[in-house]
Parts: sequence; C-alpha cells; structure tokens
Amino acid sequence: MNNYDSLVVVGAQWGDEGKGKVIDFLAAKANVVARFQGGDNAGHTVVYGANIFKLHHIPSGILYPDCLSLLGNGIVINPLVLLNELLELEKRGISTKNLRISEKAHLIMVYHQAYDQANEELLGDQKIGTTGRGIGPAYADKALRRGLRAIDLADIKVFKERLSQILPLQNHLLKSAYGHKGYDLDQLVEMYRPAVEKLAPLVVDTSRLLADSFSKDKKILFEGAQGALLDIDHGTYPFVTSSSTVAAAAGSGSGLGPQYTSQVLGVMKAYTTRVGEGPFPSEDHGEAGELLRNRGAEFGTTTGRPRRCGWFDAVIARYATRINGLTGLAITKLDVLSGLETLNVAVNYRCDNNLTREFPAGMVKLEKCKPVYEAFPGWHEDLSGVRTMKDLPAAARHYLEALENTIEVPIELISVGPDRTQTIVRPGSFLAGWYGN
Repeated sequence: MNNYDSLVVVGAQWGDEGKGKVIDFLAAKANVVARFQGGDNAGHTVVYGANIFKLHHIPSGILYPDCLSLLGNGIVINPLVLLNELLELEKRGISTKNLRISEKAHLIMVYHQAYDQANEELLGDQKIGTTGRGIGPAYADKALRRGLRAIDLADIKVFKERLSQILPLQNHLLKSAYGHKGYDLDQLVEMYRPAVEKLAPLVVDTSRLLADSFSKDKKILFEGAQGALLDIDHGTYPFVTSSSTVAAAAGSGSGLGPQYTSQVLGVMKAYTTRVGEGPFPSEDHGEAGELLRNRGAEFGTTTGRPRRCGWFDAVIARYATRINGLTGLAITKLDVLSGLETLNVAVNYRCDNNLTREFPAGMVKLEKCKPVYEAFPGWHEDLSGVRTMKDLPAAARHYLEALENTIEVPIELISVGPDRTQTIVRPGSFLAGWYGN
C-alpha cells in the first residue's frame, strides 16, 4: 500500500454532515467504495448538474461506472428497499452491475419495522426518535444470534427454510408483547421473492474482494453512514443509532484489519444540526436556527423531518476527532453562512458552573451544559462560485482558520454548494495527493 491507497470518510457531528456529496466527489478517484455500517436509515444526497440522487443503502460510488461498490458485513440491509433503490437507479440509466453485498450482512425484515414502530409508540415522550425502519431490532437480532443474513438470499428455497426457523419466535414476541397479529410464512416468501431473485447474484465474500483490491494497489474509500455522536458506544446514548459509526468500525464492518485504513477524513458542517431527540447544547431556537434550516435545506434525506439547527460546536468536533483519529477535515455548507453578521462557535461548555473543553459522557450532565461562544465576523459574499482558498472572503478564511486551530486538525476540503463541482481541495493536503495533484 502507498500513502494514498485508503481513506475512511466518517461523519463527525450528529449525521447529515454532507458525507454523500464528499464521498461522491472523492469516489471519482477511487476504485472501490465500501460502506461498513448502518441501514437504510441513512440518506446520502448527491447532486451534479440537474441530477439529484438520494441513496439509502448503496454507496455513493455507484454513480461512477468503473467503481466497485460494496455493502460490508457491518451493514443491515432491507432487501425490499435495496431492490427498489437498484431499480430506480437503473431506470435513470445508472448501471448497478458493480454492486456487491457481503454474505455476512444481516437483513432487516418487516417484523423488525413492526418492533421499531411499536417500541417508539410505547416510549411516548421518552422515545429515541428513530426512523422506524427496523434498524435497532435488526442489530438486536444479530446480537441475539437469530438474524437472517444476505447469504440466506442464495435462492428462494434457502430463504424460506431459514425464515421458517425464525418466524415462529418473531410472531410469538409480536403477539405477546405488542398485540401484533404476526406474519404468514408463505406471504412473506412471496413478498421477498423479487428481492431474493435480484440480490442473490450480488452476494459474495466482500472481505476477499477488498483484500484483493489492496494487493493490487487499488484506491479504497470506506464510507460511513451516520455521525460520530450517534455511535452506539461513543455517542449521546441512548439517543444514538444501533451500530458503531466511528472510523475503527471500517475494518470490522468490512472484514479487514486496521492496517488497511491509513487516513481518516471527518465531515463537519460549518454549523451543527441534529435530527431526532437528545441533547444539543449549541442548538439555536431563534431566528438564526430557522435561517440555517431554511437556507441549508435542513430536512432529512430519508424521513423529510426538519433538522434542529445551531452554531458550530468545537467541543463535539474535538471529541469526534479523538474517537475517530481524524487526520483531516471536510467542512461543508460554508456557503449557507453567507449574509450572517456574526458567527458563533461553541469553544467550551459550562456545566454546573464549571468550564470544560471536554464532552461529557452522561446525558444528565450534558443536558445541564451551556455553550460558551466565541464570536467571529461574518461575510456577505456569495461563495457558490468560489473554487480556491485564496478566493474566499477574508472573513470566511478567518472562520475556517479558527475552526482548524480549536480542533487541531487540518481542513483539507471545503464545500460551497450541493453540486460535486462546488468543492475546494486545499493544495498540499492528503486529498490533493488522492487526486494526484
């Protein structure tokens, strides 16, 4: 492997940081894009020209015909959603022949969605704020060793046999705990038959494919789905997702050792957003938050839910840097800040009258923390046409330098609009090397 062979891209806030756009941009120089965690609760939006693609399972590399796109063993896959996503891409003229699915990836079934939605309803005001797509229950069944895997899609007979072993228990739990009527085996088999027929040829040993690609000095891009603060271990538990979202999961979620992941790029918005429930210290409930939501089109790709918006939080940025081992940053949506007179950055928290730079682990303590802001002058120029660092307004460069200094990680990429062309790569950075510049 040389210095530019592999790159892990992860979200470094609460998700929705613009990873899809960044990964799509970087995939132009990748031979393989491998996604390593999450389910169809993730949504990556890719824009180029008049084309807008909203991807949920499939890695952003699918839009490049010579790029191999892999769904790793750390993912949970809804076969019905993946089938529809494939058919939609093909209808739009995008080839899906280079998609491969790990035989060890677990499946999200309709009964997982029933569990998810029933759980949220029972929790009431204490709900987690899930997408209701069955992600958590699918991962729970994986841990309980009663899940279906992609290898069970080998053919319809295998699928039916495996489902017949699992469904009686699932129906019993649904009926006894939630009053759900349960599911009929034959009806489920027919429901999933088109997905089994379409997906079966794509199921392979993706770990072997990745290892072979590395041995041939191919460029590998590892794609994370959600953000660091949603990690099952390191996030704002219990308001988290059900998988490990940090960079270390790239190896375990794709079937490779840690030596294969050399650089880690953390994607952060120039401000902060969050979807769902849970504490959010720098959230702005006033005019600024509303302006960021509307100007930044802050509505979920998967659910359409409005995102909670606030100022850039350097406390969580430093925390995300540590738990991911970030070697570089991508700052997205810098253009959204144009026109604001003053920009606030949460550089510390005040928790129970104590000033801290560290992100607290407990939710009780975090809910009591208030951001301590440092103010920076804004700018009024339109950034959408800027393509070099030197052409950014002085105030924008000053703002980026302040973020870089407080996080202590170099900013390597800046996004100034949704289109893949509206991207600045910093000269001399790792990403400049990735591009061969």
